[in-house]
Amino acid sequence: MREYETTFIVQPEISDEGSQAILSKLDGVLEAGSSTRLMCEDHGKRKLAYEIRKFHKGHYYTLQFLDDGGVVPDVERALRLEESVLRFLTILVTEEVEDIDARKAVAAEAEVEQEKRAAERAQREAEEAAARREQEEAERQAAAEAAAAGEAAEGEAPAAEEAAAPAEEAAAEEAAAPAEEAAAEEAAAPAEEAATDATGDAGDEETKS
Repeated sequence: MREYETTFIVQPEISDEGSQAILSKLDGVLEAGSSTRLMCEDHGKRKLAYEIRKFHKGHYYTLQFLDDGGVVPDVERALRLEESVLRFLTILVTEEVEDIDARKAVAAEAEVEQEKRAAERAQREAEEAAARREQEEAERQAAAEAAAAGEAAEGEAPAAEEAAAPAEEAAAEEAAAPAEEAAAEEAAAPAEEAATDATGDAGDEETKS
């Protein structure tokens, strides 16, 4: 019995349910071909070596199975018919697996470990998503408070100007009053002096007479 690996790349936006549907279909193909499924390794989303259908990332999977080779075309045909599968490649890992039960046991252990890592990754991603939502909410709240404070400040400015206007006018009037009085006194002084001179001249004339 030979061991094969089929690595395939799924579009990154496909949900876990969508990916699981593809895996279930492949399991059905292996079962129909009387092949032995070992495990399907989830490598997660990775950057592509080059752009494929305008995608720069893809979700990588590797399906490991035992077969005499007859089921390989069926597996690849199933992947080819999947719109969400970007690329796939099947390679021969081992020409002859001598102890099939031992190989299955190793694969089962590896799959359990993978499920554990997947659960940890899912929890970590959920925590990171919650932290991002909390941060975004805090930023929205801070922006709303800043906007409200700005509007309040804009509303207070005209009121302060209106309240300050009478005081400024009174201060201006008080400051202008001494200047106006001084100007009036300066303007009146020559007239008073002229009047005094005229009175003096009249007295002199009367004395002469």
